[in-house]
Amino acid sequence: MSDRTTRPVPPRTAIPGERLPLGALLALATAAFITVLTETLPAGVLPAMSAGLGVSESATGQLVTVYAIGTAVSAIPLSAATAGWPRKRLLLSGVAGFAVANTVTAVSASFPLTLVARFVAGVAAGVVWALLAGYARRLAPAHLQGKAMAIVMAGIPAALSLGVPAGTFAGGALGWRVTFWAMTAIAAVLLAWIAALVPDHPGQRAGGRPPLLRTLTVPGVAPVLLVTLLFVLAQTILYTYVATLLNANGMGEAVDLVLLIFGVASLASIWLVGAHIDRRLRPLTIAAVVLVAVAAAVLAVAARNPVLVYAAAGLWGLGWGGVPTLLQTAAGDAGGEAADTAQAALVTLWNAAMAAGGAVGGVLLGLFGTGAFAWSTLALLAPTLAAVLLARHHAFPPHRLT
Repeated sequence: MSDRTTRPVPPRTAIPGERLPLGALLALATAAFITVLTETLPAGVLPAMSAGLGVSESATGQLVTVYAIGTAVSAIPLSAATAGWPRKRLLLSGVAGFAVANTVTAVSASFPLTLVARFVAGVAAGVVWALLAGYARRLAPAHLQGKAMAIVMAGIPAALSLGVPAGTFAGGALGWRVTFWAMTAIAAVLLAWIAALVPDHPGQRAGGRPPLLRTLTVPGVAPVLLVTLLFVLAQTILYTYVATLLNANGMGEAVDLVLLIFGVASLASIWLVGAHIDRRLRPLTIAAVVLVAVAAAVLAVAARNPVLVYAAAGLWGLGWGGVPTLLQTAAGDAGGEAADTAQAALVTLWNAAMAAGGAVGGVLLGLFGTGAFAWSTLALLAPTLAAVLLARHHAFPPHRLT
């Protein structure tokens, strides 16, 4: 067995004056941008896609759901199956999957074919998400890994705050198919960018990656996954139905501004987390939960007050923006030799929580009305905060061991 396993690559040591490989990290950030934008773009062009495909808007909305399902069901098995692949080849394969899926979406006149393309895009996302965090960490010395992760994860709020509005505008002006062709073009450019600037790293030989069940027993991994499940579920319920909540409280015309404030604050959060995560992972995670909870509380009791709603959107973005970086860093630190498997499990739970959040929110709306969104978010954030506070030894320690 020993000749078929490899020891994990030790953290790179610091070199005086060494800088982060920004070209490579920005390529990974663009991969994250494409992943999120491909997932959420149908929501911005929903009426036009519905008309173009000849199905109802509710059916067209399932294009987002099937993407999340593709990611959730593929992340762990594909991560295990491709563990031995060189990291660069695997990343190129995932981005190529986006190019193919978005091209099919752009030309398809068949709703079933479009569903298949969206599922394939979700599978590509499962590959990319399970890869990005570990890749970013391997490109940086140990003392700069948090900053490297923050740069890569900046692609998420950039897609939500800039990409989706731009795609929605382009879809309205030029047609929704053009937006998916644009996504294909971005993926093609990214393929060349990765090939030119991103260093390769070897995968693991057969037997080198711990199985999932053993990974779950590694101290700290299970608490990180629990926090991920609860936090993402809480966030998704509120974010998915924020327009519905604002409409019901007479602020329907302010949805774009609220989301813009949220997006800008999220970008600021990414910067703050990147600057401090290598020394303050635990307090940053606690602050993230508290800020989102305060925002939800304001929306629960004062959703008709524009000033307080805008303030809540800012606090919400400041809390949420850095969460992907925080949780993926925590999973990587806790996982140790099983970091890649822990990341794949995190990606699976993240997307399962996103898919569940939309469904749970719909049930809450039907049973209790829009007032239930913020209160249910608060109810989920209470055990989230408790889990972070209790997991101080391995999952969210006071000091990162680098």
